Amino acid sequence: MTEWNGSPSVTSSSSFGSSVPDTEDDQTIASILAEDENSEHGRVLGKRLSHLNSIPHTPRVIGQIPDPNDALLDHDRLSERLATYGLAELQIEGDGNCQFRALADQLFRNPEYHKHIRKAVIKQLKHYKHFYESYVPEKYRRYLRRMKKSGEWGDHLTLQAAADRFGAKICLITSFRENGYVEINPRDKRPTREVWLSFWSEVHYNSLYSTGDVPSKTPRKRHWLLWGSRS
Repeated sequence: MTEWNGSPSVTSSSSFGSSVPDTEDDQTIASILAEDENSEHGRVLGKRLSHLNSIPHTPRVIGQIPDPNDALLDHDRLSERLATYGLAELQIEGDGNCQFRALADQLFRNPEYHKHIRKAVIKQLKHYKHFYESYVPEKYRRYLRRMKKSGEWGDHLTLQAAADRFGAKICLITSFRENGYVEINPRDKRPTREVWLSFWSEVHYNSLYSTGDVPSKTPRKRHWLLWGSRS
């Protein structure tokens, strides 16, 4: 199931506050990530696929949505690439949150924590505006207000912000005809974990595992994150 149903929305009636306060929820997430319990998966894939050559990454917002026929060809190319690398996708729900769901699966082993990822990314984009604003071709506050909404598609700028926020190297296997592998590294620190995603260009993100290692059971939800989400 893909998110692709035309083009993502570009306006929002909601307001973006003057600040995004830190919450106990954010502190809990930070402590979970500090445990580094989920980083081994990414390191194993990174070691096995260390021969892949990455292109330099430039953060960008969503580009042109591909023609349906081109999109199908892109998907076939991505599937062949994943098979060549011995990778398989955990299929992520196509509800507009797929990038954040895929990141949540890689970091928390649970796509349902996508709202926590989005919140952290928005906070990163807001607090470090001077790093990111030049990549946004619209008013920055409008971009933040739009991206704050659940269901708004993530882009390569939100991936950069996620890499910066979580200290993660984000590894993308893409459907691009050329440059099928892209690495997104934190701007000012060495990455402490690796995140592996597939990217069907401008259509959908999935979470990647070695073939045969894709989780088959519904992950157990962590009660402390659920508790925090009620606030």
